[in-house]
Amino acid sequence: MSAAQHLITPHGRTIAYHQSAGKGPGVVFLGGFKSDMGGTKAVFLQDWAEQRGRAFLRFDYSGHGESSGDFLDGCIGDWAGDAMSAISTLTKGPQVLVGSSMGGWISLLVARALPERVAALVGIAAAPDFTEDSMWGSFDAAQQAALLRDGQVALPSDYADEPYIITRRLIEDGRDQLVLRAPLNLPFPVRLLQGSEDTDVPVAVALRLFDHATSPDLRLTLAKGADHRFSDPECLSLLAQTLDALVL
Repeated sequence: MSAAQHLITPHGRTIAYHQSAGKGPGVVFLGGFKSDMGGTKAVFLQDWAEQRGRAFLRFDYSGHGESSGDFLDGCIGDWAGDAMSAISTLTKGPQVLVGSSMGGWISLLVARALPERVAALVGIAAAPDFTEDSMWGSFDAAQQAALLRDGQVALPSDYADEPYIITRRLIEDGRDQLVLRAPLNLPFPVRLLQGSEDTDVPVAVALRLFDHATSPDLRLTLAKGADHRFSDPECLSLLAQTLDALVL
């Protein structure tokens, strides 16, 4: 794999990315919380796009992977801004956004701000509003008090040896980015892929988004037995089939 290229955003953040040229609409992968563009789904999608001669972009948000900044300084608004800068600067015309977990929320923010740049949206275990509903909403009184007092709180992680540090800025900024509290019009095809055994983003979240959003063509697919990673061969095959049907 070639070395990453770099984009400097209007906010001065340096965003690392990999891009493949090809026909449109291009596909843009938006990763999850504390993940990076070297993950299984991101690399799989680049291979998928290159095999079909389709344009493709994957990138790291600031504070993630190879991009500049400290993760603890970031928030949903920053990462959505990174995504909008990358899409606006590096791609042409409408794109198919593929958002995984937090990337599903980011892709919805991009779609709300730049609907003319979105040809379709695929959410993989999309996690809109998770800072409020899954984090703050699940904190006990002591955790909420610690966050307000100390500016951060540590949560155990199933994906790393060290705990997640959740900052007050992440929670407070997240309240400015919520998408499930007001009408959410998505004027393009939307596909939501969800594992039935996802314990990080439960099926109820997918159903809430499905019920809340308006779209001329919105479908939810449940993969029985799949977990939050959604990256085993069967799930990747379903993702490829979904995209093939969208971009014909």
